[in-house]
Amino acid sequence: MARRFDEDDIRVRPPRSTRPRTKDRPTFENTTSGMVTTVDRGRFTCALANGASVNAIKSRELGRRGVVVGDHVRLIGDSNGNSESLARIVALDERKNSLRRSADDSDETERIIVANIDQLMIVTACADPEPKIGLVDRCLIAAYDAGISPVIVMTKSDLADPAEFLAQYESLGVRKFILRKGSDLSELKDLLRGKQSVFVGHSGVGKSTLVNALAPDANRSTGGVNAVTGRGRHTSSNALAVPIESGTWIIDTPGIRSFGLAHVDAERIIHAFPDCGDVIEGCPRGCTHDEDECALNSWAKESDGQRARVESLRRLLRSMRLD
Repeated sequence: MARRFDEDDIRVRPPRSTRPRTKDRPTFENTTSGMVTTVDRGRFTCALANGASVNAIKSRELGRRGVVVGDHVRLIGDSNGNSESLARIVALDERKNSLRRSADDSDETERIIVANIDQLMIVTACADPEPKIGLVDRCLIAAYDAGISPVIVMTKSDLADPAEFLAQYESLGVRKFILRKGSDLSELKDLLRGKQSVFVGHSGVGKSTLVNALAPDANRSTGGVNAVTGRGRHTSSNALAVPIESGTWIIDTPGIRSFGLAHVDAERIIHAFPDCGDVIEGCPRGCTHDEDECALNSWAKESDGQRARVESLRRLLRSMRLD
């Protein structure tokens, strides 16, 4: 005789959740504002307006949005600086700018180094290691592209005279500082006051040493130069923002080997030079601004200063095309 089935023989899979679904998202009205001062393996240290420092993680609401040093964020949860608890970053304020680079010129993936920067301090040594014009040029391009004021800082001037190297940047009007061990830093501190400045350069040029001199509480690791390769040893593994005084922040970054510019548009660089930007309106279509028909050629003949400025601009554009 065939078996008769009833409702007890039917297995009903329980729902995954008894919680009703909703399209409403949390508003996070009672948040605390902070600035990211360092990032380490998915943990973020944030400075609050009251001077406290809290540890935080990124919330799911941010999705895949990256958070970097210098970002202004909104937090919920612990805001008392308790090292055993974590706050959550639930919102990221709009950035006014960001300093970006790619791994190399063939990699179009941008890597944001820091955000909301007023000044880019391009640190290079006069010797040990030798100054590299290519890196300085590329840092200048990144600064002009992002609308950040560049400053060249030459360290170890007791080892070599930087005059010849710096002469290449005279026509660009870039602010320059020449330092040696024990230099008076009062003028540099005046330039940094009230701003957020990031220090970038090769390993071994003295970035961390300079940061420690400006902010003794930073305690950044320092190192020398490899006697065989002539390259600096990596001593800083992550970017760190430290306050000098109220409203003044300096950011030390790890030493870099290369500064890719695959994400940069040459036209934005040219328009960072208003005088040259006006002239190129007369260039033929598709002009690379480094050819016989370029309108900059006739403009450069008018004075030695204009000629030097065009040559400097063209050197920057060429450095973008180098592989």
